[in-house]
Amino acid sequence: QVQLVESGGGLVQPGGSLRLSCAASGFTFSSYAMSWYRQAPGKARELVATITGAGGGTTYADSVKSQFTISRDNAKNTVYLQMNSLKPEDTAVYYCNAVRYRIQYWGQGTQVTVSS
Repeated sequence: QVQLVESGGGLVQPGGSLRLSCAASGFTFSSYAMSWYRQAPGKARELVATITGAGGGTTYADSVKSQFTISRDNAKNTVYLQMNSLKPEDTAVYYCNAVRYRIQYWGQGTQVTVSS
C-alpha cells in the first residue's frame, strides 16, 4: 500500500522557518522524483520544488528560490522542504508528490500558516 505522509506544518510568524517532511512507503522511493506542491485558499495548486530520484537535481518555483530548499534521504524514504523567511503569502496546504513516468502519488497535505 502506497503512502505519503507529510508532517511539520503549523503556525509560524512571518520571518520564521519550518521544515516539512514526507515519509514514503509502498514503492521504490529512490526511483521516483519527489515534489512539493502547495495550494492556498481559492487558488490553484502550484508546484513549489522538485528533486530527482538520486537527489542530484533540484528545481524551484521562482517565488521560493533562495527561500526554500528541497532534499531527500533515500535511506529513510523521506523528502524534506526547508522553508525560511516565511511570508504570509506562503500560507497554504503543502502536498508531497511522487512521480515516475505516468505513475504518481499524493500525500494528504499539511497546513502551513504564516501569521503574526
